[in-house]
Amino acid sequence: MGSGEENSLFETRKDKARHIRRLYAVSLSVAICFVWAFRLTHIPAKGEAGKWAWLGLFVAEVWGGIYWIFYQALRWNMVYRTTFPNRLTPRYESRFPGVDIFVFTADAVVEPPMMVINTVLSVMAYDYPAEKLSVYLSDDGGSDVTFYALLQASSFAKHWIPFCKRFKVEPRSPAAYFNTVASTKSEDHNYVKHLATIHKLYEEMKRRVEEATKLGVPSEARSKHKGFSQWDSYSSPRDHDTILQILMHKKESEGSKDVDGCTLPTLVYMAREKRPHYHTNFKAGAINALLRVSSTISNGKIILFLDCDMYSTHSKSVKDALCFFMDEDKGQEIAYVQFPQCFHNIGKNDLYANAISDIVQVELHGFDGFGGPLFIGTCCYLRRDALWWKKFSREYKNDWNDQNENEVTEVNLHELEEESKALANCSYEKNTLWGKKIGSIYGCLVEDVITGLQMHAHGWKSVYYNPSISAFSGVAPTSLLHTLVQLKRWGEGHMQLTLSKFRPKWYGDQKINICLLLGYWHHNFFAITSLSVLYYSIIPSLYILKGVSLFPKISSLWCIPFICVTVGEIAYSLIEGLSMGGSIQGWWNGTRMWLYVKTSSFLFSLIDGILGFFGHPNSSYSLTSKVIDDDVAQRYKKEVMEFGTSSPYFTVLATLALLNLFCLLLTLKDLVLQKGTFAAEKMTLQVLLCGVLVVINIPLYQAIFVRKDKGRMPTSVSIKSTAVAFTACVFFKLFN
Repeated sequence: MGSGEENSLFETRKDKARHIRRLYAVSLSVAICFVWAFRLTHIPAKGEAGKWAWLGLFVAEVWGGIYWIFYQALRWNMVYRTTFPNRLTPRYESRFPGVDIFVFTADAVVEPPMMVINTVLSVMAYDYPAEKLSVYLSDDGGSDVTFYALLQASSFAKHWIPFCKRFKVEPRSPAAYFNTVASTKSEDHNYVKHLATIHKLYEEMKRRVEEATKLGVPSEARSKHKGFSQWDSYSSPRDHDTILQILMHKKESEGSKDVDGCTLPTLVYMAREKRPHYHTNFKAGAINALLRVSSTISNGKIILFLDCDMYSTHSKSVKDALCFFMDEDKGQEIAYVQFPQCFHNIGKNDLYANAISDIVQVELHGFDGFGGPLFIGTCCYLRRDALWWKKFSREYKNDWNDQNENEVTEVNLHELEEESKALANCSYEKNTLWGKKIGSIYGCLVEDVITGLQMHAHGWKSVYYNPSISAFSGVAPTSLLHTLVQLKRWGEGHMQLTLSKFRPKWYGDQKINICLLLGYWHHNFFAITSLSVLYYSIIPSLYILKGVSLFPKISSLWCIPFICVTVGEIAYSLIEGLSMGGSIQGWWNGTRMWLYVKTSSFLFSLIDGILGFFGHPNSSYSLTSKVIDDDVAQRYKKEVMEFGTSSPYFTVLATLALLNLFCLLLTLKDLVLQKGTFAAEKMTLQVLLCGVLVVINIPLYQAIFVRKDKGRMPTSVSIKSTAVAFTACVFFKLFN
């Protein structure tokens, strides 16, 4: 996308391995076609055992092959970006646009206030003109404790921001920084002195916030700050007036200066109005409320969306984003710049595959090669104009000289607060285009993806920037259930998108590249693939018990395409995983999680998506808890999978694992006792498949039969799954 000229603010490089990837894709496509040919030419005759199972495998393999094409489309034209902020500053420093940063939190219990304010402080300390920086905290939980924590952070920021700038601190989240410097020493006595002082101030703030979290906001604090009076009419997180407080503002003469007398960024707390009879529209509703409120307070041309657990790890990332928006050649067509989500608590072998390396390091680069990545709702800089749903046209030009950003703030702060509150009322959007054609789109659990898709449909492009120094870092789930629930929500959201009017399609103006559509389809059909994987995980293993072969003989030439597809995919995924800095154990863990997610999370996503389509919605927006129990944390560090809770997800996984184990054991028993007519040559591939499934599930068997800790499989789940799996095997062997 870059102009390639010496004065360009960014450049674009094509994937050096693209020709190898394309050769692999074409070669494996040929092998997949031969697999289909085998199925069609060897259909069992009428009355022959296994005919319907055979046809079922054919359908599963056809869908798997088609879906694999969507998967490969994202590897066909990957691109990588490099920015040149050293060219940006001298050229545009006097015309830098206002940047509004939206930080979102929704529950003070699962998203602790200390975590929230560390994220807020990390972006307040950006290496950017403070008078052009505004930070908004959207608290959908309406927690007075979170507000109290933000008050404490606003006072601490007066010391923290000068410290960061004076000593060029990175990262600028206090908690992350103090963890980093805990084991380092410095001979700079001035730095050591200031570090001790600032660390003491932080620990005092942390103590006050944590005490308030446990005991409630101190009465002394309530009486000192007028903002707490807004909770007088508060009934519950789902029933309260709009609460809005401008804690710092560049037009305020005293309270918005740091200890060095320098201006601090604008800081605003907002809890939009909630009423039981009004739908909140989840995060999308919070986004739209903040869009309106921020337009009256700061009206920054660029907006950063950030979840409360994704703190900034690089203070210059805002300038990296501006390199794209302010590029003279291509900048005017860019709607958003998506940064990757990174996590600081992922172990060496990534037990739950939370790093989503294939998405972050491969697929989003592939999206970028065809017009732009998905909008993933966090770690993303957006152009305000694009969110107002202005359609892109060649006549559109960047205008960084617009003075409206300064004009809107020249009012009394109290009046500004009262004016802004009305924009966050429940009834404001009634009979308007908000959520339909303005702001974040409503009606789906993946409202961020829909919003990005609509921007692409309006002619805008987007950019994926994956810098060598990560720009943001967060907290990944530390238990299997949390990971599965989160992925179920993503899968269901994409299923809703597939069945909605917003689904990727051939738009009339044809502004979306066909390969970009294939990439969207790859994500939207997550849930549907669960049926193929589920079928492959059950039927071949059961038919071993009857000695019915569903695959070619090991000596047949038809065995070659099956081996090519299997070995090719294993080798490719392993090489790709290792090239991204992973380990062999990490790749194996990822393979296990691929199976678990497909057969549980995406299965439930599919069911709920279909129920919702037929008017029986069963979906809800659930937050992933960021609070970690000590014993769970210890097992996570030791890379021991966490079960420990009765859940339908675990019932499904345990039943499938035990079914494959029983099938394999019963088959081996017959072989040892030489019972039945087991033809090794024709059953080899089938037994190998069952064996691989058993090996993958070893941690599950340990949780059921061996482990004694609290993270073992609950006894009720073990008994239920064992009974179902054993009954299915016996019934199939004796009566089918």
